Amino acid sequence: MTKVEGKNREHKVTIYTLSTCGWCKKTKKLLKDLEVEYEYFDIDILTGGEEGRIREEMRKHNPRMAAPTIVVDDGKEVIVGFEEEKIRRALGHG
Repeated sequence: MTKVEGKNREHKVTIYTLSTCGWCKKTKKLLKDLEVEYEYFDIDILTGGEEGRIREEMRKHNPRMAAPTIVVDDGKEVIVGFEEEKIRRALGHG
């Protein structure tokens, strides 16, 4: 897990990404531009027991395992894919 600091800490945001995914990179950039603090997991570079645990965690929120998967406030809202309007709205920027 990598934590990205931000001024906006109103919501707990976790994203599940692939290190090579362009849409995942756009999602991270959007969150950074909005100054949102978030945590992310690049699931394709995890190893050992952590990989299995994080994949199961992601599967609970998104059974299709598509990236990026954005989880807001421990699952209160889950957004799959780079859906800028939905992301902005979920974080109070839309």
